[in-house]
Amino acid sequence: MTFAEVVEVVGKVVDAAGVAAIVVGALYATFLSMSRRREGNVYRLFRRRLGRSILLGLELLVAADIIRTVAVTPTLESVGVLAAIVLIRTFLSFSLELEITGRWPWQQVPTESSPGPEAEPTRT
Repeated sequence: MTFAEVVEVVGKVVDAAGVAAIVVGALYATFLSMSRRREGNVYRLFRRRLGRSILLGLELLVAADIIRTVAVTPTLESVGVLAAIVLIRTFLSFSLELEITGRWPWQQVPTESSPGPEAEPTRT
């Protein structure tokens, strides 16, 4: 088996893991939502769980595309296609992250112990 064939198989395995993450996550989110449908905010929690599984799947699918493009066929055209795919999937990931958490990925999670923007710095 050549290096290119091994890399292609690895890329397909990572692709399959990405699809599996989305499918299993969707089934899990559906199951939990159905079992807790009497609780409040079921729809919001379902969307959050589903969004997280889609994010994980997208990350794995991007990794598979990178593995196959860079290691197997590093032509200018394939790298351009990869760049377009990564840009689209990154946009989708950012959009999902914003919808799930209510903040951009680069924003810090506010904590109760950290001072807010209205707090004045202490002087020593």
